[in-house]
Amino acid sequence: MAAAVSPADIDEQNHVNNTVYLRWVQDVATAHWKSLASAEAQGAIDWIVLRHEIDYERPACLGDEIILRTWVGEASRLKFERFTEVCRKIDMQLLAQARTVWVPMDSDTGKPTRVSPEVRSKFSV
Repeated sequence: MAAAVSPADIDEQNHVNNTVYLRWVQDVATAHWKSLASAEAQGAIDWIVLRHEIDYERPACLGDEIILRTWVGEASRLKFERFTEVCRKIDMQLLAQARTVWVPMDSDTGKPTRVSPEVRSKFSV
């Protein structure tokens, strides 16, 4: 997934604010889910974040084009570990990396739900 740094993304230190990285992590996770999950799974499962960890390596600045790459690590029935890398497109320098733990929620009940082995297999490494 690609993103462009806009003026609204810039903070007082003249680089991308940390909350923007969180948005990017969520956006690429959502895009990944929608690209691989069946319509049935998308209708039955919502996702909430249990934990975010982000390591910032280099700042992103106004005008930078960003490339986001994500993949699922350990996937149990009730938790999915997801990794994301944020790189600057022009030189592919790693700007940040994130580890997020997601919990699948039943769309109807709003309660945690187990993910089928078929869904896990599509996302697990």
